[in-house]
Amino acid sequence: MNITGRTQIVGVIGDPIAHSRSPAMHNAAFAELGMDWVYVPFCVRRQDLREAVRGFRAIGVRGINATIPHKEALVSAVDELSDEAAFVGAVNTLAFCRDGRIRGDNTDSRGFLAGLGDAGIPLPVGRRAVVLGAGGAARAVTAALGGAQVGELVIANRTLAKAEALAAEIRTRLPVSARAITLDHDALAAVLPDAALLVNATSAGMEGHDPLRLDGSLLGPHVAVYDIIYAPSETPLLRTAARRGCQTANGVGMLVHQGAVAFETWSGISPPVDVMRQALLASL
Repeated sequence: MNITGRTQIVGVIGDPIAHSRSPAMHNAAFAELGMDWVYVPFCVRRQDLREAVRGFRAIGVRGINATIPHKEALVSAVDELSDEAAFVGAVNTLAFCRDGRIRGDNTDSRGFLAGLGDAGIPLPVGRRAVVLGAGGAARAVTAALGGAQVGELVIANRTLAKAEALAAEIRTRLPVSARAITLDHDALAAVLPDAALLVNATSAGMEGHDPLRLDGSLLGPHVAVYDIIYAPSETPLLRTAARRGCQTANGVGMLVHQGAVAFETWSGISPPVDVMRQALLASL
């Protein structure tokens, strides 16, 4: 890679950031297309976020992705929000416009839907979907499903009040029935037998985190199970679901496709998604 004064810069911010696989997949796409662009990881502390964003704009950076802990704070640090970012309450993509404005977007909902498609998991049109979690990732997932003619959304969260607040917001904004339950066994046992899709949108099962505690006997082969976690590639939840005969998929597709949306937002060019996926898998 030959960096010159003409090289266009994009990147990702977070704290920590060394674990990010986004540079691998974006830089592979730039190389495949022969683009003079580079994607750089930047470690930005929470207290330095606004200064960093202004600095990126000042030096002509074309775009930035954001990960933990900056997604929510960026909502108030931009000049304009997409509808997705406004609903999710989080920004994962910044675009620095030529007129100086900073636009915040959230590409996770589109990435999630494309990830489902990659895995061959059909949308549960007219049927029940159960989403575990009520944080930023869960908001993106529920926004995607709520606009996809799902029959019912059930949001299960350790803190019931947070799930109830999200369900109420979904009912107000989207044409879908939504309700909240706890993560207790009895509550899940009442909804999973009739569910077509179960999505884990929590960090449980991620490398360095405790596994998700869910009774595998609640899962039947009629339930497709999608875990937004991509490292490890098979979480305890997915392993249990596979043993029960469920169709399963991890979060690789979601990560690749949310990145592909950002790539096209910044460059105006459709990226080679397969190249991005292969680079991501090679980096894991």
